[in-house]
Amino acid sequence: MTELLTKLFIKNKDNILDPRVRARYGLLSGITGIVCNLLLCIVKFAAGAVTRSVSVTADAFNNLSDAGSSIVTLIGFKLAGKPADSEHPYGHGRYEYVSALLISVVIIAMGFELLKTSVLKIIKPEPVLLTALSVTMLLISIAVKLWMCLFNKKLGNKLDAGAMLAASADSRNDCIATSAVLAALAFEYFTGIKIDGYAGVCVAAFVIKSGMDTARETLLPLLGRAPDPVFLKNIENKVLSHNEILGIHDLTVHDYGPGRMFVSLHAEIPCDMSLLDAHGIIDAAEEDISGLFGCEVCIHIDPVVLNDKRTQQLKAEVTKIVSELDARFGIHDFRVTDGPLKTNIIFDIVIPFGYNMSDKEVRDHLTEKISLIEGGDYSVVIHIDKAVL
Repeated sequence: MTELLTKLFIKNKDNILDPRVRARYGLLSGITGIVCNLLLCIVKFAAGAVTRSVSVTADAFNNLSDAGSSIVTLIGFKLAGKPADSEHPYGHGRYEYVSALLISVVIIAMGFELLKTSVLKIIKPEPVLLTALSVTMLLISIAVKLWMCLFNKKLGNKLDAGAMLAASADSRNDCIATSAVLAALAFEYFTGIKIDGYAGVCVAAFVIKSGMDTARETLLPLLGRAPDPVFLKNIENKVLSHNEILGIHDLTVHDYGPGRMFVSLHAEIPCDMSLLDAHGIIDAAEEDISGLFGCEVCIHIDPVVLNDKRTQQLKAEVTKIVSELDARFGIHDFRVTDGPLKTNIIFDIVIPFGYNMSDKEVRDHLTEKISLIEGGDYSVVIHIDKAVL
């Protein structure tokens, strides 16, 4: 069914990095959610009236809120598809994350509403009626919500869309909630023991936790989470496939929404290569990355001295000193320049986040050790980077 719907309503459905295609996916998901949830709301209101069950009626309100969430999803994808403008030069892709966060808030709110209703049901239990019609209505609701869960999950995984995955999680929670309501109704009907309220409390706790988990996942890209290590490694491998590039560092990824990533890095090129040749190599690397990963990319050229014996000897000694402090450390941008009084040794060092020494302590320790290298009077300049790759 999902494949049929996407084939019928989405042109170029496999071009998922195109904002216009993503907007159409969001439109399909939103309209499907609105129609299904409004129908389920009507069905559950009817079932609640038949059974005289407060929990069933509350579940109907839950579907009404889900229809609102679908509207949020629809609007979020519509806004995310807007082209870049003077106020948002990197596009509006993060609206997808914002809409997912709003859906998470709705999930949490409905969880607390369900918790409140369940507690009241425990305090003031009421008899419920169970009929074939009401059971059929609830079973249909569970089946529809299960399909919606799978539908949004498939779209969300395909597009890596947090809003759709949040909607899928919400539909899954509705399946569990309605199943628990139905089981409690059946148990009360056959035993006379009123557990509907207690079952509702358990379901509410599950819904609240799910909403919080979804909110945390959607907040991460908004706050600036670490890039996917596999993505970073693939970029590194692609750049280094150009044999003239000796190494890379300072690889940074800025996420402005799905399909709107901006990548920057420094590439090491032999210093004796002509500027035109180096520029051509970097252009080719940028084109490769942009075409393969669907992102904007900017590569800075770092010239590397290969044929100066003195520079290579000093680099080897500095590398040894750095590795003795911690084998995980790496250095780049190593340069040696002669000043009027001292020889300047300049380099960058990469250390892990949360290292047990402060940046100043690391810098002071290395400066002291390097200044003792035989053969000259050295001034040490160290820039500290944090390990990302």
